[in-house]
Amino acid sequence: MTTATPPTSLPFTGDPDADALLAADPLALLVGFVLDQQVTVQKAFAGPLELRRRIGTLDPAAIAAMEPEALQEAFRERPALHRFPGAMATRVQELCAIVARDYGGDASHAWTEARDGAELEARLRALPGIGEMKARTLVGLLGKRFGVRPPGWEAVAPSHPTLADVDSAEALARYQEQKRAWKASQKAAAGD
Repeated sequence: MTTATPPTSLPFTGDPDADALLAADPLALLVGFVLDQQVTVQKAFAGPLELRRRIGTLDPAAIAAMEPEALQEAFRERPALHRFPGAMATRVQELCAIVARDYGGDASHAWTEARDGAELEARLRALPGIGEMKARTLVGLLGKRFGVRPPGWEAVAPSHPTLADVDSAEALARYQEQKRAWKASQKAAAGD
């Protein structure tokens, strides 16, 4: 199922340490996707490294077991990890609890144990903070960058440009510009 050499970095933040963590730690990647809502890509995906700095770990069982108020405080510490630190702390804690309970503490089991693309998408969508668009983008990213290609993965991966296609800072800038243009066109179409 895995055929490509995994990347050593994902160019989503501009911070080499944060980008390396996203490629090295499956939980960091998932946390970044959870945080990728109503903040910039750079802010969302820098969040896992900053969270680890603040609480000393990205171990899912440890985060799941934290007092919710302590985790929320870590998210609220200035600068806040997210525009909505309390809600995102809760969502990340829920994600970590599922990873600890259902995947033996290894977030990569969500994808390495999937039999096919449909199951992979379903596993990802079952995670807190991962809806249809994020799940499909993750399927594309896992297939294109990490070589996680269960049968049928391409059928659930997006056919339009997503973060899965970002392989440089320049590609990230192009992706963000395309996304802004697409959102503007959707808003204009809704107003007609």
